[in-house]
Amino acid sequence: MAGEEETMKTDLKGRDYITTAEWTDEELEQALELSSDLKKMFRQGIPHRILPDKTVFLLFFDKSTRTRNSFEAGITQLGGHAHYIAAETSQIAHGESPKDTGVILSSYGHGIAIRHDLVPGEGNAYMREVARWATVPVLNMQCDVDHPFQTLADLMTIREEFGRNLRGLKIAVSWAYAPSYAKPMSVPQGLIMLMTRFGMHVTLAHPPEFRLMEEPLRMARENAERSGGRFEVVDSMDAAFEGAHVVYPKSWGIESLFGKPEEALAIAARYKDWICDSRRMALARKEAVYMHCLPADRGYEVTDEVMDGPQSRVYPEAENRLHTCKAIMALTM
Repeated sequence: MAGEEETMKTDLKGRDYITTAEWTDEELEQALELSSDLKKMFRQGIPHRILPDKTVFLLFFDKSTRTRNSFEAGITQLGGHAHYIAAETSQIAHGESPKDTGVILSSYGHGIAIRHDLVPGEGNAYMREVARWATVPVLNMQCDVDHPFQTLADLMTIREEFGRNLRGLKIAVSWAYAPSYAKPMSVPQGLIMLMTRFGMHVTLAHPPEFRLMEEPLRMARENAERSGGRFEVVDSMDAAFEGAHVVYPKSWGIESLFGKPEEALAIAARYKDWICDSRRMALARKEAVYMHCLPADRGYEVTDEVMDGPQSRVYPEAENRLHTCKAIMALTM
């Protein structure tokens, strides 16, 4: 790519990517710029083996489609190789410590990526303990607090739609009903923490039981104040959608009930009307786009009419997971 050598000369080699909050605006801009370059090269069929012979270990405590495949495809396209590790089939299931995992995998390769997202208070702490002992970058493929690869791809997608300057644009991050399982809180938390940094007007909507963690809420308020954006919390999906440029309705669980999913789902069932449909999309701006990290519970979180309609950007959004994933690996590994 043009300027590839210059782009690769950064001070991000060896850096962990556990939350977007730990990267400066300038560092995130660098990642987004490289993401765009890599996307162009991928579409033009131009080889970009920036990480020849590099190995990344993909450690999963939860299921995955987009994350696993964006990492496996991404590292292959960068000239390296991924090793998939299911926690339940490894010695972690027998109690191997984060220290031992971090030290040993560091000696075998060049990056450790971890998904550990279903238990509040565990995933982020586990990653940080691995990172404490690892000598290679630790990358967060989703934890209980943040999903930094997803939200970076979301930011990339929004910029592709509305341009680089997002100040004053409204994004509605709303809870939506889903009967499948108590989903992690990390995507809405990651969104409110990241989008407030870029001057967006972020409206978070949820029923009273589905409050997010206090630290992401605090950071969102502080980021909005610093960037000149806005952050508000409402208890109405309609209110969140009104005048929005971006709507991002998805389900998440109740922090105190992740060990009791049946109870959480029973409470969620009281709010089956929290669905993204054509009526609610009409409340948003005419040029508004619908986004979701996927998988979306069709017929519950969103209607087919919206998800398959002209305002949906879920597939370009999912594609951008590949390019942001590759950029972060290229910058850190």
